[in-house]
Amino acid sequence: MEYVRLGNTGMKVSRICLGTMTYGDPNWREWTLGYEESKPFFERALEHGINFFDTADMYSLGVSEEVTGRALAEYAQRDQVIVASKVYNPMGDGPNDRGLSRKHIMDAIDASLRRLGTDYIDLYQIHRWDYETPIEETLEALNDVVRSGKVRYIGASSMFAWQFMKALATSDANGWARFVSMQNHYNLVYREEEREMIPLCLDQGIGVIPWSPLARGFLAGKRSREKTETARTKSDTMAHRFYYRDEDYAIVDELVAVAEAHGRPPAQIALAWMLHKPGIAAPIVGASKMSHLEDAVAATEIELSAEEIERLERPYVPHEILGHS
Repeated sequence: MEYVRLGNTGMKVSRICLGTMTYGDPNWREWTLGYEESKPFFERALEHGINFFDTADMYSLGVSEEVTGRALAEYAQRDQVIVASKVYNPMGDGPNDRGLSRKHIMDAIDASLRRLGTDYIDLYQIHRWDYETPIEETLEALNDVVRSGKVRYIGASSMFAWQFMKALATSDANGWARFVSMQNHYNLVYREEEREMIPLCLDQGIGVIPWSPLARGFLAGKRSREKTETARTKSDTMAHRFYYRDEDYAIVDELVAVAEAHGRPPAQIALAWMLHKPGIAAPIVGASKMSHLEDAVAATEIELSAEEIERLERPYVPHEILGHS
């Protein structure tokens, strides 16, 4: 496994990050795996040298954090793994059980630490932009949790580039802890982030850790234009809003052709394409089957030619902004 610095920090992360939304409470989503079913994925990831694990408080309403913390405590030394979590989404029915207010951040960080069973979180991320809270309030609260030792680094997730630059400039002006990473929506069939966000991250030394690098399974190459196949696909309304356009299938056609030429599954080629892109530290990959994890690791060893990359990218057409809310 190769390790790279996360942005301009000195912290090194594996080129693949295991996303843990799949692990938690089966009552939350029908495709979610319980603790006993989830443990082998953590064990295998660690065997492969993956040291980067991403969760969020809202996944299974906290149970994903509990599963992640328990599994890593069983199979790893705490100082040898990088644990990332997020704050913003509703965790209850109260008016302050959500968002990025100082109150919610201070409550949420302590709750996440309890569920994870750890004294600190390596990378604490805002899950989305909060239009109801001044960014100054959010950033000062995040700076305080860093200074307290509860958090090592802070990161952000999907937003507009102007919003991210405003946050970075505000932190710089006040001498507060700065975002070091951007977890954004980026894959072969959604490349709008190449217009402004990724160039901004390259300029500012921000590590890019994309979510949905396989387009929620669409880039596995198993979805036909006529039908879908998995329980998750059938219930995944977000995927149907984001993908499944004729233009998206045209990209998958090229992906399958390149994959056949390499003798590899399409998922490996889609991830390899992303790993070739500048600024990408570690795609966040979910795995509900062990083959998903094996494909992700195998992708780190694939070399694509400039001609193959151009072939994969050629059919792309612009999309509306997807994933900011």
